[in-house]
Amino acid sequence: MPELPEVETVVRTLRPRLVGATVSCVTLFRRDIVKSLAIDVPQQLVGRSFQGVLRRGKKILLLLDRGTVCIHLGMSGQLTLEHPDAPLRPHTHLVLSLTTQCSAGALQLRFRDPRRFGGVWLLSSPDLANANLGPEPLTLRPDQLSTILSHTRRPIKSALLDQSLIAGLGNIYVDESLFAAGIHPLTAANQLSPEHIRRLTRAIKLILRRAIRHRGSSIRDYIDVNGSSGRFQRLHNVYAREDEPCRRCKTAIRRIVLAGRGTHYCPTCQK
Repeated sequence: MPELPEVETVVRTLRPRLVGATVSCVTLFRRDIVKSLAIDVPQQLVGRSFQGVLRRGKKILLLLDRGTVCIHLGMSGQLTLEHPDAPLRPHTHLVLSLTTQCSAGALQLRFRDPRRFGGVWLLSSPDLANANLGPEPLTLRPDQLSTILSHTRRPIKSALLDQSLIAGLGNIYVDESLFAAGIHPLTAANQLSPEHIRRLTRAIKLILRRAIRHRGSSIRDYIDVNGSSGRFQRLHNVYAREDEPCRRCKTAIRRIVLAGRGTHYCPTCQK
């Protein structure tokens, strides 16, 4: 958390306000939040202008006129655009002061991460963000998914969480996708039938697109660029609904721990 829908919401909200802005000042409160410690961050960023904002998996890519800033929000990271006079919240690690072309004038792009599982990378090319990442789930084809899953005997829940197989899925949306597809999370990935593969591919896209429309799920820390919470958590069918009745069949939702992750499913709807 945040997962693909939350990161996509941040990207879509950030893009129209950031593109064209220029970095006028860099304030780095924790040097270890930047993973390229040998690089002089202010020297690399001051004077650079933003040309685009993209998402790759769970990563946010800020395209500069020279180089790319790659941000991973980890478990508790937040990326917000705020007025310079706004109070600085605890655990804010990086602040980019911006000169913008819009009527808002000066703004600050702030990165905070209380648990510090996220980070910032300075890349010479956005292509470097593709390392060890599988295909994007929103453009995934059934034949691609079938090939990917045919090589692993792991439970399907564990396989879908592996970013090297499919990029962007996390605990919330894997649970919700498996429910939508009617697949038990312990099913061996390489044992799914062609029909299961088709249903799962369709379910993943459906769940992610619905979550994006509702601006993601705010369970604990997630907020968008404007500081607003998502709404998709109200529509969860299984995630974080242990012992509550299934919305389809009224069976109590169960929770198990799989590969160290809490996993929610309906024992009736997901055989």
